[in-house]
Amino acid sequence: MIEALLVGVAAQSSLLLAGLVVYRFTLADRAVGQLAGLGAGALIAAAAFQLVPEAQASLGNREIGIWLLVGGFVYVIADTLVERRFGSSGAMGIVVGNIVDALPESLIFGIQMVAGLVSPALAVSVWVSNIPQALPPAADMRTSGWPARKQLLLWGSVVVAAGAASAIGYGVADAVGSVNGARLAALTTGALIAMLTTSMIPFAYEKGRIAAGIWAVVGFGLTLAAS
Repeated sequence: MIEALLVGVAAQSSLLLAGLVVYRFTLADRAVGQLAGLGAGALIAAAAFQLVPEAQASLGNREIGIWLLVGGFVYVIADTLVERRFGSSGAMGIVVGNIVDALPESLIFGIQMVAGLVSPALAVSVWVSNIPQALPPAADMRTSGWPARKQLLLWGSVVVAAGAASAIGYGVADAVGSVNGARLAALTTGALIAMLTTSMIPFAYEKGRIAAGIWAVVGFGLTLAAS
């Protein structure tokens, strides 16, 4: 279980790195938008070629559709609560999407570790793909006046929670034996689709304009190549 916790923390640690690196390097708005486009393309490919096949391995399409809706509602409700607390912000919507993505993803890691299915290459792929997802909202929050310690607390909490989720997934799968990550994969996909539609893609186009579309294709292609 300790190993699962460490894998979850390590795989999501790039969220914290991205949240802090913006205080050492200044990114132009156009670059922020293009990175968001890259991350959006990568997430679309991850959903299509990693999460959906994971769900289809154990579930029928009707049940997958139900869990997709559950994931979408989870994101929309969480995003609505964040908007009421922090005001309307595309950046915070992306942060919520990262959280809704990281926690079920980490649970899946823990579950798969029991069966010996998680490879170092998969963990590295998650670590790398988190960077273009987290950099744009982190840069936008810095511009809005967020101090580094506040982002450290925000992203650090997500990373710690991801590690705990991975350990929980491992513990439950080890105890029950028949647990798999299919429903979590479908739920995560639904949340990602909702986040991409309402937050990340509009944010990418607003900041990066038409070039964000090309970077989305690049992100999609890179993730497909690594799948």
